Amino acid sequence: MQLPSLHYISQGETPQEHLKNIKSACTAGAALVQLRLKNLSPKKVLKFASEAKEITDHYQTRLIINDHYRIAKEIKADGVHLGKTDTCPSIARKYLESWQIIGGTANTISDCNTLIAKGVDYIGVGPYHFTKTKEILSPILGLEGYVALLKNLKTSIPIIAVGGITLNDVPEILKTGVYGVAVATAITNDFNTITLFKKILENSDIEEQVWKPKQNL
Repeated sequence: MQLPSLHYISQGETPQEHLKNIKSACTAGAALVQLRLKNLSPKKVLKFASEAKEITDHYQTRLIINDHYRIAKEIKADGVHLGKTDTCPSIARKYLESWQIIGGTANTISDCNTLIAKGVDYIGVGPYHFTKTKEILSPILGLEGYVALLKNLKTSIPIIAVGGITLNDVPEILKTGVYGVAVATAITNDFNTITLFKKILENSDIEEQVWKPKQNL
């Protein structure tokens, strides 16, 4: 599969609102959605992840589960995104199916190199701006932070910029060499922006990368 360059990270005051927003994102043309439910029991996350899978399957949209790699396997999601304090990607890799993607969160070059050594398929680097979507926020990188990181990071693994990103930010971010962007608030506020995000990303010089299954480490 080709890794989409635009990732929609779900938002909502309730799990039902997350599902409603995921459906809106799929309807508007999202190619990849990350279900990001926080402070719920694994049992409830499983319930809503299963419902999210039904929605994304209907629209042939990729579904990534935040944090819960066991649930990602159980519902046959396309993969899992692991935060800095979540399960080690090496452990998740041994548990998941070979075709399931693993993404990891990073803030520094050291974080990125650690994730690369642990066999992730893409790295979400951020935050670009201040964002209220995370309770514990790593230092803000800004444009200069991405320039410095990408200049010194030698990897073919796709780098996805994340953290308060808007349409106006994308052209300059792409110049740093990132592969794509993950967006939550800007898309949730207006799902019509998905078309505009995709248009900017598709007109960039980035080459789509074909994801190939990894052997378990």
